[in-house]
Order: sequence, then C-alpha cells, then structure tokens
Amino acid sequence: MKKLSLLIMTLIAVLVIAACGNKTSDSNGTKKGETVTIKHASETTDVPKNPKKVVVLNYGILDTLDKLGLSDRVVGLPKQPLPNYLKKYNDKKYESIGSLKEVDFEKIKELDPDLIIIEPRQSEQFEEFKEIAPTINIQVDQKNYMESFKENTEKIGKIFDKEDAVKDALAKIDAQVKNVNKLAKEKGGKGLVVLTSDKQISAFGSGSRFGLVHDVLGVAPADQNIEASLHGKSVTSEYISEKNPDYLFVIDRSAAIGEKGSAKEVVENQMVKSTNAYKNGHITYLDPGYWYLSGGGLESVAEMTNEVEKGLK
Repeated sequence: MKKLSLLIMTLIAVLVIAACGNKTSDSNGTKKGETVTIKHASETTDVPKNPKKVVVLNYGILDTLDKLGLSDRVVGLPKQPLPNYLKKYNDKKYESIGSLKEVDFEKIKELDPDLIIIEPRQSEQFEEFKEIAPTINIQVDQKNYMESFKENTEKIGKIFDKEDAVKDALAKIDAQVKNVNKLAKEKGGKGLVVLTSDKQISAFGSGSRFGLVHDVLGVAPADQNIEASLHGKSVTSEYISEKNPDYLFVIDRSAAIGEKGSAKEVVENQMVKSTNAYKNGHITYLDPGYWYLSGGGLESVAEMTNEVEKGLK
C-alpha cells in the first residue's frame, strides 16, 4: 500500500513539473495566455497581458501608447483625420483600417489583432469588434475628466506592464494642473471656450467636452449657464462681446479635420475686438489635434494644460 502511495505521489510530481515546463514566456517575461480583466464603457473584458498586435481607434489612447514607447504594438488605425503630432502613424507599416466613423472590419480581421481599443464613435459597433478580438471601449467622462483620464491611463499601464511609467507621467501632470490652478486664481478674470466650424461658432462651458479649462484648470467661466452638450451652444460674435471674457480660447474644427482653418477670420471681428480678451492679447488658438481629436492622452492632456497656462500669462 505504501509502495502504491509512493508511486502515485511520484507521478503527480512528474506531471506538475511537466506542466510548469510548458508555461513558456515571451520576450517581456509574460506567460503566454495570461490575461488582465478590464472594466470599460461597454462591459468587462479579459484582455491578453502585453498584447503584441493592437488595433487602435482612439487617438487619445494612441497618444498614450506612443508616449509609453509602445508604438511597435500598433498594427492598424484610422488615418483620417490624424492629429499632426501623431503623423508618424501614416507610415505604411501601420495599416489603415478606414476612418473613425467608417471602419474597415475586413482589414481588421486580416490583421488578426490581440486587442482592439475603441472610443465613443464606435460604441454601437462594439459587438462586431469583439467577434474579431478582445475589445475595450475607452471613454473620458467629461464631468469627471481627470479621474476618468487617470483611470483609463492606468488600465493601459496594467495591460502593458507600464504601471510605474504611468504613475510618474500622471504625477507630472498633477503638478502642472496644480500650477495652472494657482495661476488662474492669481490672475482672476473669466474665460470662454469656443469652437469654430467654417463660419459657425459654438460655446462650451463646465461639464462639456472642453470643460477641462474650467473644471480642472480653474479658469472661471464667463457664462455659467451653458448647458453641457457634445456640440456646444450655438453663439454669435455679439454673444462673445456681451459676455466680454478676459480670456478667449478658440478651437478650429475645420483645421482639425484637415480642411482650411479659418478661426481667426471668424473670431477676430469688430464685435470680438471690443472684449477684454482681445484688448489684452488673451485670445488663444488651441491646438485642434490635442483638443478636438485626441483628448485624454498622456501627451495631449499635458499639452492642453500647457496651452491654457500660456493663455493666462
């Protein structure tokens, strides 16, 4: 009986050793088949740890991947419209998978990705994406911008074993934000954020897609009654003159989507020239790539903060 027990124990030991020997690791030391659970805007998904082939339809996350030195993991993305500072992804080694709104699913299937990262524009197609590969839907909550931005970035750090790098980058941004809040308080005055699209002007306030200026960076709003919405409040030059902001921040949508920018021509007319912002040289034309296309990235948030800081000085 003792011999039988010893034999069984020996067989179990051999099997355990064999099983351990089969748990091979990749060049990053990650065990093949290892996953990490990510809760996102569409559901909770188990995604592969340290994925090698990633399709990205979220320019903010593309920004973060680039900042973390993970550009070699990107195999496909929509190339129109692509922010100027991410133009290197126009290279042929990164496959084009259509546009943000018209996705080429067949091309994505051909790429056989380990992970797909989408954003609000593709939310309704989530089920189609997840049939191809594990998919996470990363969104920034405009009413809780910094909290959601940090959570999203930490998820990327967790997936790609970049948690320390993410922690350091976020700490630097926190310091930037603190400095801008201090400056905004010292300078006083009120600000207004507008988006121009051809000859149309829309204003954005707290809780909006550009509410970062007020909610995070501490610039008091010139109009506290702008309802938070995706497209903003349609306004005129007379409205801007009436609100008389001390700081006017302008985003040119036309330039963002690759058309001829005309924000300065639209904004700087006689009505707007009567404002404190114009008189004191405080009209700031914000980079549309950062603000309109790729907000919520490690680089974009840092640069957006820098732009507001410069606009206040």
